[in-house]
Amino acid sequence: MMARAFPGMRADHGGGAAVSGASAPEGQARVVSLGGGITEIVYALGAGSRLVGVDVSSVYPAETASLAHVGYYRNVPVEGVAALRPALVLASDQSGPDGALEQLRSLGIRVEVLPDQPDLPALQARIEQAARALDCADAGQALVARLQGELSQLSEGGRELPQRALSLVAHTSTLLMAGEGTAAHATLALAGFRNAIPGQQGYKPVTAEAMAAAAPDMLVVTEMTVQAQGGMQRMLALPALAATPAVREGRVVVMADDLYLTFGPRLPQAVAQLRQALVRMPADT
Repeated sequence: MMARAFPGMRADHGGGAAVSGASAPEGQARVVSLGGGITEIVYALGAGSRLVGVDVSSVYPAETASLAHVGYYRNVPVEGVAALRPALVLASDQSGPDGALEQLRSLGIRVEVLPDQPDLPALQARIEQAARALDCADAGQALVARLQGELSQLSEGGRELPQRALSLVAHTSTLLMAGEGTAAHATLALAGFRNAIPGQQGYKPVTAEAMAAAAPDMLVVTEMTVQAQGGMQRMLALPALAATPAVREGRVVVMADDLYLTFGPRLPQAVAQLRQALVRMPADT
């Protein structure tokens, strides 16, 4: 069984700042966003036109492809950001290296650091803080209310089924399992699944022993993971995966990376897709 989200959209701008014709509307502050989830929030608030630069994890919506790209938010190039002459930088609290954001502040740039934890309180805080910084607090409140309403509707009549789901992520040849403290784990929980590796924190490499212990009833993989593993058939043929109940019974769900791993304004869409997969599965497996 396959469930597909929106196609992944990735900008090809390398690690440095790319020249772009984008400019903020006259009279509005120029903004740089560091973090894909933060960039999605800016657009969801209706403030996307103020962006003049983003980091390379910002791949949604499609408009981000036309903006200057300033490297990865965990390795912020101070000179590249400063060259865009932003009045405001919205940055994930996971941004680095140490001291980079302070250097931007020392140049007279306002830097707002937003919480990046993959949970609902932090998501609300991200939205509200970004909205205040962008002078659109009302839009922030409306976005929070919409997300709360959509997630509440998704949970109505729902039930936690005994499916043990496991998220697999890979951007290289190393296949990783997503444990607690990750966006994948949090999204699974909101959809009503139990993580097949309870108690494990963060991402850990897949091993035959770990997969045998987890015995997942369902696998959730991202599009980039399938690509990095050489295709679906090759990935599922790996001995560590082939022996799992999920692979034996064909319960594999494919999600777009930028939807499943962002934990942002499109969270209800990610939860809805997983719940649809859950409904199709027998309750007694």
